[in-house]
Amino acid sequence: MPIEPDQAGSIVENYEIEREDQATIGVLGSHSALEIGYGAKQEDLDVLVVCERGRETTYTDHYENLFDHVVVLDQFKDIVEPDIQGRMRDLNTVFVPNRSFATYVGYDRIENEFSVPIFGNRQILRAEERYEKNNQYDLLDSAGISRPKELESPEEIDSLSIVKVHEKDRTVERAFFYASSHEEFKNQAENRIEKGIITKQALEEATIEEVALGGLFNANYFWSPLYDGIDLLGFDRRIQTDLDGLLRLPADEQLQANLDHQNIEVGHYGATMRESQLEKIFDAGRKFVEACREEYPPGMIGLFALQGVLTRELEFQVFDASLRVPGSPALGSTSPYMKYKYGEEVGSGKRTAREIKRAIERGDLPEVVT
Repeated sequence: MPIEPDQAGSIVENYEIEREDQATIGVLGSHSALEIGYGAKQEDLDVLVVCERGRETTYTDHYENLFDHVVVLDQFKDIVEPDIQGRMRDLNTVFVPNRSFATYVGYDRIENEFSVPIFGNRQILRAEERYEKNNQYDLLDSAGISRPKELESPEEIDSLSIVKVHEKDRTVERAFFYASSHEEFKNQAENRIEKGIITKQALEEATIEEVALGGLFNANYFWSPLYDGIDLLGFDRRIQTDLDGLLRLPADEQLQANLDHQNIEVGHYGATMRESQLEKIFDAGRKFVEACREEYPPGMIGLFALQGVLTRELEFQVFDASLRVPGSPALGSTSPYMKYKYGEEVGSGKRTAREIKRAIERGDLPEVVT
């Protein structure tokens, strides 16, 4: 049975929390766990990290100072085992979902089996997948936010377009490629299938969009249900392999390399935007929050991101939405926007921990969990 918001609220009400510092922040040991852990420690909260055996030393050895409780599992999906969940509830854990949590644990388990309160809206996580009904594209359209034209079939390709398709072996990664015509699409697709990069089935489920040209900006937000307001944590850009290395080559060498490049995200770096354009970024964030409230009640809670470009017409076109913790730890130190508002550097982890503390202080923790 699906875990409803009021069920998560009743679990929270049974927590023995008399002070804000008696809560524990939980996170999966991947993606953005260090940022969440650091922010929680800044706010004097305990942190529990759930690791997968074989990839735990980052959290247990090198940054053990950030984590008060460590759970090591054979597989991330084992987090739904009753004894593991019981331990988290005994520690008054509020779990912060990241992309790895959604990917490795899976939406069905999160929605139906994970009975630990989640900071945010657990029902909206699967909308990040473009193949799902009522997905991120539908939310962007409901919000009236401009996005690149989506093509119904490869036959419609008549200008530079991007094909977003999952890899064959690492299905959590996407093997993007570009084509300017149907013929080029067929050649590129057949080449990647022959090399074992993608499958025919994955290609049939791929999304095709016209390429949006402009300055790349990943806008990172925080929506607070407690104060009915939005924060702009800042902007970042993605470092992708092996696209990043290919783009550093001179044009002649790029052509000679003849590589089937991939867009696998391996890092981030910070960016800023002209002040005259900031209001449209805030406007897009507010519109997106309203659309989420209508389509996925109780709506957006906490962190999310809209990735897009600022075109030559200075229009913010969004081609991807992150409906949980964005993965950029660079924001706290490279973005000035939270410093302008709060008089101090506030990263995504600290902003999350602060919201949870304030919810506890006000007796409103059920308002920020599902």
